[in-house]
Amino acid sequence: MGSIVENVVSGDVRTVARLIRDIDDGTPGVRGILKELYPHTGKAYVVGITGAPGVGKSTLVDQMIYHLRSQGKTVGVLAVDPTSPFSGGAILGDRIRMQRHYTDPGVFIRSMATRGQFGGLTQSTRSAIDVLDAMGKDYIIVETVGVGQDEVDVVKAAHTTVIVVMPGMGDDIQVIKAGILEVGDIFVINKADREGADRTESHLRMMVEMDEDRYSKGLWAPPVVRTQALTDNGIEELLDQIERHGKYLVDSSGGLEIRKRPDRVREELAEMVKTRLIEKVTKKLIQTGEFERAVMEIAQGKTDPYTACDELIMPMLDIL
Repeated sequence: MGSIVENVVSGDVRTVARLIRDIDDGTPGVRGILKELYPHTGKAYVVGITGAPGVGKSTLVDQMIYHLRSQGKTVGVLAVDPTSPFSGGAILGDRIRMQRHYTDPGVFIRSMATRGQFGGLTQSTRSAIDVLDAMGKDYIIVETVGVGQDEVDVVKAAHTTVIVVMPGMGDDIQVIKAGILEVGDIFVINKADREGADRTESHLRMMVEMDEDRYSKGLWAPPVVRTQALTDNGIEELLDQIERHGKYLVDSSGGLEIRKRPDRVREELAEMVKTRLIEKVTKKLIQTGEFERAVMEIAQGKTDPYTACDELIMPMLDIL
């Protein structure tokens, strides 16, 4: 175990790739490694990229990598993809649009599966962020599947959350929902050469200005950036705004230890406890055969799922 931790901290790509695979597969022994790696975390800047499918998130990330590498920064990318209903793995796999960076030793790219997790981030993704952080990456970009308002979980793991939209997606007010607005630190209108870009920007700025009282108290006002990722337009401005937001975090909270603030720690620990309980309880129920017995009794009309659930869970939790 010690050699694995040492190899990760020294930046060994093969060790990191194997460890993240083991995290995704739930391999026994991984938790012990993560415990030892945790003290080495807290140095990377985590950027979350989310938005609806088709807005060009992967191309945007590809260009961001290029510019960050030009600045001498090392980059880790976790692309959170939908889960295959057959294999349980990420459907899209490694991103074709980022292939030009695969041979770059300063870039690490990995696709992670959502496994049906609402909010886009599973515990395995959060653990993978810690691994890349301990590996020494300057920036970690987390690109989520982005299917709507539920895709707000990335904010819990990121310093800066970037919401990507594009013109021509129908009713802009419906596409840019309030839940998304509340977690967005920067809004990007990608494919800004398309018709309707002015209207999309107008709607975004209007919705930001509706919360003017909040920003007048010195809190961060989300900027709106236009980009055309395919032609590399607007990417430098986006990175400038990300850097600006980072400086705001330092000035307003005294540092970038945002993931270790009590509110963030509370949420992450609660999710970890929930995930751990589900894993342990489900495993025991399946091993004993009680789960399948309950399934058959519900299917045969002998009981209802509410009663079956209580009978399965309550004895294990010793709750009356």
